[in-house]
Amino acid sequence: MTANRAFPLADILTMTTGRLLSRRHMDGVYDIANYMTGDNLMTHQLPRAADACGSALLAQHPHLNDVQPPADLDVHDLMAWLANAEREHGEELPVAPLPADVWQHQNPIEELCDRVGPERVYVIPMRDGRG
Repeated sequence: MTANRAFPLADILTMTTGRLLSRRHMDGVYDIANYMTGDNLMTHQLPRAADACGSALLAQHPHLNDVQPPADLDVHDLMAWLANAEREHGEELPVAPLPADVWQHQNPIEELCDRVGPERVYVIPMRDGRG
């Protein structure tokens, strides 16, 4: 069993609100999603991971259920809103990985084929023979 790991509130809120609030931008998204799923996700897998992770994060931290930035904030005001949220809820919170019955690993190439059709997926072999 994996111990909980502390993540920035901004990363957590990115997953629960659907707004990119992470100060680490997409690195923060991949970091928390990979940790929670136990996978090394590709871009097209992020929406599925965000759904699973967002719900799980709200279950772990129900006090965040109503924490949602107003839609009309510019970047400066959004960062001020985030700073207030961090003062109220803490800059970091513990996060547990998803249970095995919540996240099902899928081969990323097969998952992409399922999403867009195999005729639209091109796999380019690596020079070292991988892929």
